[in-house]
Amino acid sequence: MVDLRTVRSGPDVQAAELNGAIAKQPRNPVLYARRASFHLAAGKTDAAVQDINYAIELDDAPGEFYLIKARALRTKGQLQAAVAAAADAQKRGYNPPDLHLLLAEAHLAARRYDTSLDYLDRVLREQPDNASALFYKGLVYAALRDTVQALDYLRASAARVPRQPEVLHQLAYLLNANRQPAQAAPLVERGLHVDRQYAPLWYDRGRVFDLTALPDSAARQYARAIRLDTALYRADYRLGLYYYKAKQHAKAIPHLRRARRRSQYLPNIGQMLAESYEWAGQTQQAWVAYRELVKQFPGDKHYTFKVWKVGQRLPQPVLDSLKEVYGAPPLPRRAPVAPALSFDSLPSRAPALLTPR
Repeated sequence: MVDLRTVRSGPDVQAAELNGAIAKQPRNPVLYARRASFHLAAGKTDAAVQDINYAIELDDAPGEFYLIKARALRTKGQLQAAVAAAADAQKRGYNPPDLHLLLAEAHLAARRYDTSLDYLDRVLREQPDNASALFYKGLVYAALRDTVQALDYLRASAARVPRQPEVLHQLAYLLNANRQPAQAAPLVERGLHVDRQYAPLWYDRGRVFDLTALPDSAARQYARAIRLDTALYRADYRLGLYYYKAKQHAKAIPHLRRARRRSQYLPNIGQMLAESYEWAGQTQQAWVAYRELVKQFPGDKHYTFKVWKVGQRLPQPVLDSLKEVYGAPPLPRRAPVAPALSFDSLPSRAPALLTPR
């Protein structure tokens, strides 16, 4: 019986095993292209680009070389260069479904949704059961806010690849967004059974608990998601929101701050961060945060008043230095006065906190 512990396999090993063949045939472009594919599968994108570029330098006729190059460039996040490489493949008469799928995904990433749908339809005409094409079509319709079609295509993809965590995550995420946690929950558990290190599924699990009125359990899921992936800003936002609502402002601050670095458009994140700084006694940071809100919402009397009020707690030299850096905000339209009979004399309140779906 073969001792499996001695068997070496995988794309990294396959790439290394080509080195001998390349040493014997250093001008064979097919060998470089094959090694580029193995490098790409092993996550060595730069090595893949180097190999495929040399293969094309040796022979620029094969269209499949350009598909490998397009894949490598897409992996590096170079969308325009990937699309250009795919176009070079098409010019050479190379138009397999894999090429159309790559173009569809690249155009989806660039938010050119109609073009993405055109390429996905080409793939599905040739391969109606292509799970990746069904998946991307679901994402396109989700971006277009056509929830019914998005769910249909994502479910079709999940039916064909029932153990793919990313497909299960996107389907569960959309179901949660549409307040259907009972349907999302089994998908999340199925995905976690496959891969318990997949952070987005822990976020989805947190949303299931949130939507079923179990915020403490939800917070634990968000915390685990963040431990697995510190770039998962939605989990940071949700955990910050949990601490904010619990009036644990010092704990809310780092999560809200990280989430805001990733996205400025999360509901009320600037307001929550400013108030958390204020309640946590971090007066200088609160002044800066409220000042940013004044810039974001010019004319908002509440935020203008808060800048003035928080500024009164700062030593004058500190306040003057902050104004030099950030600029002096406009004065409140009405100076703060003792409560009067008319509500007009009171600063208007900021919009109520809205929890996103």
